Amino acid sequence: MKNIALLGSTGSIGQSTLSVVEKYPDRFRIVALAAGINIDFLEKQMRQFRPTVVATASERSAALLKKRCADLKVRILSGVEGMIQVAAAAEANITVSAIVGTAGLVPTMAAIRSGKDIALANKEVLVTAGELVMAECRTKGVNILPVDSEHSAIFQCLQAGRNKDVKKLILTASGGPFRNYPKRDLAKVSLAQALNHPNWSMGKKITIDSATLMNKGLEVIEARWLFDMVPEKVKVLVHPQSIIHSMVEYQDGAVIAQLGMPDMKGPIAYALSYPERLSDVSPPLNLATLGTLTFEEPDIERFPCLAYAYKSLIAGGTMPAVLSAANEIAVKYFLEEKIEYHDIARIIEMTMDSHTPSPLKTVEEALKADHWARQKAEKVVVATMK
Repeated sequence: MKNIALLGSTGSIGQSTLSVVEKYPDRFRIVALAAGINIDFLEKQMRQFRPTVVATASERSAALLKKRCADLKVRILSGVEGMIQVAAAAEANITVSAIVGTAGLVPTMAAIRSGKDIALANKEVLVTAGELVMAECRTKGVNILPVDSEHSAIFQCLQAGRNKDVKKLILTASGGPFRNYPKRDLAKVSLAQALNHPNWSMGKKITIDSATLMNKGLEVIEARWLFDMVPEKVKVLVHPQSIIHSMVEYQDGAVIAQLGMPDMKGPIAYALSYPERLSDVSPPLNLATLGTLTFEEPDIERFPCLAYAYKSLIAGGTMPAVLSAANEIAVKYFLEEKIEYHDIARIIEMTMDSHTPSPLKTVEEALKADHWARQKAEKVVVATMK
């Protein structure tokens, strides 16, 4: 029996994780849950999975939850400290990190420092402080098992050879809803269009990141740290069908690919059960009925966010944290329909251009850079809205 602490239980990854646990009750048990302020949903999860500790984002939501769940034997906490206690819950063997954004960094580091293996679904943890996170994992002897479908695919493909024989990692991208849009038409796209992903059902923030290709840029940075590869060895290839989730090219010319239907339960289950594989997790793949699989290079001119991600990775230090924070602010305002789609990239670029990167030595420095970038991006947004 593997005991699981789940950060971000009411989000799309959290719900899929609980679906896997529900299907395999003899293998997995939920001991701790953390979520935002959706206490109606969280209460249902608590009553079904009976964790011993729960945390919500605010004191108010925690207080309401305590009244509604007075009949349950559970500690209900709130805020960052509550998230930390969930992440590092004594009973847990593994912590699933699925909180969206930089908010996941501190609790994930707490889980690592307490010796938990990490099933990582939060890109920003490694984007913001990848060098520090991986160093802490080595110190504590902790494994990071990727949950993103692309990184899970690479993780699986790397088992076919040695890291020193890798020529490049190839992250595949669907291209999002605007893959075939002329650049001039991108200025006119609506929020509803941006949220209409052709292949995947995800949370709103990640769906917008997919539309701008920032999602792929964040994955490039994540892959650099997760697999200890120099930026030049991490490539992106657009694959509209989303059947090949990623590939690894070896120096002898062999290319190993991982294929499957677009379903997050597959990589989640593999992270939780590794090195075993569970049966009947994802829908079966029938290549004969799929027809043609196609590939193309990403168009950096139409999707500059991908270029900004590479730029931040090469600049190093605090710059990836600035990139990630500026993107969070820009996407927030786009979701509120206060800025246009094409403003997202411009806000990120202007914020990065205003920052001089410095070496990253502590998590506090990463969070300081994140805070600076949010303030700067807010100012750029205000100027944009005038």
